Amino acid sequence: MKDAPNRPLADLPFTLTALRTAYQDGVTARAVMTECLARLADVNDPGIFIHTPDEATLLAAAEALGPFDPALPLWGMPFAVKDNIDVAGMPTTAACPAYAYEPSEDAFVVARLRAAGAIPLGKTNLDQFATGLVGVRTPFGAPKNALDPEIVPGGSSGGSGVIVGHGIVPFSLGTDTAGSGRVPAALNGIIGLKPTLGALSATGVVPACRTLDTISIFAQNVADAHAVYGVAAAYDTADAYSRPMPSGPLPTPLPAPRITIPDAASIQFFGDCVQKAAFESSVAALKGAGAVVTEVDFTPFYDVAQMLYEGAWVAERHSVIDHLMDTDPEAVLPVTRAIVGKAETLSATDAFRGFYKLADLKRACAPILDACDMLCVPTIPTFYTVADLEADPVTPNSNLGTYTNFVNLLDLAAIAVKTGPRSDGRPGSVTLIGPAGSDGRLAAEAQRIEALASGTPAPTPTPQPGAGEIALAVCGAHMSGLPLNGQLTSRGGRFLAATTTAPEYSFYALPGGPPDRPGLIRQTQGGSAIEVEVWAMPIESIGSLLAIIPAPLGLGQVRLGDGSSVPGFLCEAVATEGATDISSLGGWRAFLASKDVSLAQ
Repeated sequence: MKDAPNRPLADLPFTLTALRTAYQDGVTARAVMTECLARLADVNDPGIFIHTPDEATLLAAAEALGPFDPALPLWGMPFAVKDNIDVAGMPTTAACPAYAYEPSEDAFVVARLRAAGAIPLGKTNLDQFATGLVGVRTPFGAPKNALDPEIVPGGSSGGSGVIVGHGIVPFSLGTDTAGSGRVPAALNGIIGLKPTLGALSATGVVPACRTLDTISIFAQNVADAHAVYGVAAAYDTADAYSRPMPSGPLPTPLPAPRITIPDAASIQFFGDCVQKAAFESSVAALKGAGAVVTEVDFTPFYDVAQMLYEGAWVAERHSVIDHLMDTDPEAVLPVTRAIVGKAETLSATDAFRGFYKLADLKRACAPILDACDMLCVPTIPTFYTVADLEADPVTPNSNLGTYTNFVNLLDLAAIAVKTGPRSDGRPGSVTLIGPAGSDGRLAAEAQRIEALASGTPAPTPTPQPGAGEIALAVCGAHMSGLPLNGQLTSRGGRFLAATTTAPEYSFYALPGGPPDRPGLIRQTQGGSAIEVEVWAMPIESIGSLLAIIPAPLGLGQVRLGDGSSVPGFLCEAVATEGATDISSLGGWRAFLASKDVSLAQ
């Protein structure tokens, strides 16, 4: 980035984990927001945002957070919001100036994210009224793809995909009716999480098809996308389509997931042999990781996809803007007007015929879905350039929805996950699709795909404490079977997991004793992964436990190998004088074993 030497945060990856660590180290939310604005200026793409507050307003929002509060899961996290989702103090346009209004309050989901400490950076550009998968159907000037400006940015959530693709914010909100939360992810090399319908409230969202819409989440990795989903998901009595859904931590991936893909006769790439090879490589990696892969004729799903721009669902789009179409049709872009205007030739009879046809197709798809844990498809069948759309604004858009249009009509959850570059350098992506409520299972498998693509082992999620409990990481004599473990069990502690820290700690055997005491210290650079145990402790017992923990030990936040943070025992750096560095042993049990060996010799 430009002027990086004068910007201490210029090289910091803007992920939830990296930003949280920076905040723990004393970086301020104001500094992060200033860096966001600098990155946005570096990119110099006026098509990303439709509206951004002035710098003073954004910095004031950052300063209003006060000191870093680790209890807020999104404290100080900047994010962007698609401009069909309300943010109080910012206009909502849905990419149509004649439709613009000033919301008096945040959309339900935005309010939840703000309450968790996140800061909205602005309102992003979109295909007008969320009608399109290309990102160029906007009167505000289309955003440029984050990886290749010749490729379309994807839509309708184009600006939201592009800004995360550039690393300007750790996450953004889009919406998804036909694939708008997944296609931009594939085109910009990021993650696109499309939740189960109703899991994220639509209160404060300009609908496209109200019965099929959901807010979606873009992020740079699966863990971040799922973490944001966990904050945003909640039952909303004001939204008639809201429904309670599980939104806990990532589960452990299935050891041998049953995954169904389109067979060779029905899979579609529109002549893109590179995309075909990339998908086959991803499937081979899944098989190598233990997946049981089955191929089926995908025609029933394609038939469902074709229905999205027919009958009832075109009429549903028309119901949102019918007054504008009647009174000021020129305010609606010609391509949008042509699509939505089809509703004026349809009748209620046509709508019911569409419902009946969809019911028949659901029955045809059901045995395929019942026979597997999830589907895996290419997120997009091929790539299209801006020039392609200028020559033909309809066909490329339709083709991009090949593997996305059917998902919401069938009430399925989905997540688009990056799989690394194709052989020509363009981003690879597959989408996992499962039944309503399977969001966590899909994300867990997507994280495994993400790890396979990067060549790193997928972290094992740490089990979570229950209501009235707090997680506590221990690394020494408080571990199971060791002398001080009774200080946990006598206070109602229960074992959750044996895991490791993130690889950023040094580990010492402190002088003095007996008993021997460990010292765990986080490093600013480098470090090792150290074995720890995570215990669930009743919250009311923590005070009495801390009262008997001697200096130089104290309670702080310990970063685990799965990217999460939990309270745990850390050591003051000053205590390492005269201590023995045992980081290379990787844990306290190995240290005790080395002492036994030494004594035996």
